[in-house]
Amino acid sequence: MVSYAKDPRCTAMAEALVPLLRRSGLEGAGGFGGSCQVNLGDEEAVGLGGVELIRAAVRKAARRLGWKVTTIGLIGTRHGTMVVVQDVREVPEEHLAVLNDAMNERMRAALHKTPRVAMPSSQRVGISNNDGLAASLVP
Repeated sequence: MVSYAKDPRCTAMAEALVPLLRRSGLEGAGGFGGSCQVNLGDEEAVGLGGVELIRAAVRKAARRLGWKVTTIGLIGTRHGTMVVVQDVREVPEEHLAVLNDAMNERMRAALHKTPRVAMPSSQRVGISNNDGLAASLVP
């Protein structure tokens, strides 16, 4: 595997990414729990040096902030090239409530954004009274 750590493109990209990653953290979380997803067109990602160089730059930027990171780099998704970084450090107790509240709020927002589709009555599933477990179609 090629190391991009000393590649000048990686260094320049990491320097540009540090402020973005810093802003991804929540106010009151003490710099913990940050994450970032970068979506690029596949050709644009190649022009920047490829997904592995971009991943290396994101890792380098995150480590400058003291993050312990996990990264993912995917090419050719329906959204193009995606690179994701997440701070996976153990969160100290004094910052845990802020992060948990934010996670719960994001889940609530995602659930409310999900479209509700009316299902025809012929496709609804109910519980049969026979044994309490068997699923049956409700006409």
